[in-house]
Amino acid sequence: MADIDPLVLLTIASATAREAGALLLARRGLVHDVTTKTSDTDVVTEVDRDAEALIVSRILGLRPADAVLGEEGGGHPGTSRVRWVIDPLDGTVNYLYGRDEFAVSIAAEVDGVAVAGAVFAPATDEIFEAALGHGATLNGAPVRPTPETRLTHALVGSGFAYDAAVRVTQGRVAARVIPRIRDLRRAGSAALDVCAVACGRLDAYYERGVHAWDIAAASLVVREAGGMAESLDGTPPGGTTIWIASNAGLAPEFRALVTEASTEP
Repeated sequence: MADIDPLVLLTIASATAREAGALLLARRGLVHDVTTKTSDTDVVTEVDRDAEALIVSRILGLRPADAVLGEEGGGHPGTSRVRWVIDPLDGTVNYLYGRDEFAVSIAAEVDGVAVAGAVFAPATDEIFEAALGHGATLNGAPVRPTPETRLTHALVGSGFAYDAAVRVTQGRVAARVIPRIRDLRRAGSAALDVCAVACGRLDAYYERGVHAWDIAAASLVVREAGGMAESLDGTPPGGTTIWIASNAGLAPEFRALVTEASTEP
């Protein structure tokens, strides 16, 4: 990896995320083409697709040999050791409803390992950035997770699938988790939820079925901030995998709680 500088990749990720975020803000309230993906409530807009096209164009314009994995299908196979994992609009429903919890997420992987990541929240002008071995920042200032070690005092974030049957299961898990923690929050953007753990706005987070593009950049931000982000079973994100993040002190007990809550009949 010595020949690939994570800070150079981070510069590309951050600048591109800001440019895509500006596009999202400029089109806010003007979206008319809304379609669905996995269910009637899982929406995608022309803004998602246009933002992804912009991101792919900028990245490949600078690094044409790299691979790209995009949520809206804007992929590119690539021939280098670098792959970009992008979500052009995480929190599309929030965006459509005029809420501020939406973000652009861009991560760069080298040989399958995330080495740079940027998560930009255009509505609040906040950018979370991380490069492997260089720490994590929010608008340029270093961030750290909370020091909380008491699970009963933990503020936990989560999210729910767009499939009704999956939501039933997730509701059962949430019902088992809530009595053991301070409270549960659902903001509607996995990328921002995971970044919230990194900067102390949440103590921990869990969610079933998030995809790589949802959390690739944010998970690097948490790890570089000093926290934990991983799947419960060691498998990649997606499908039925449950992704968790927390500060270091809560990690063992929180991991055990989510494991117990998700495996009970």
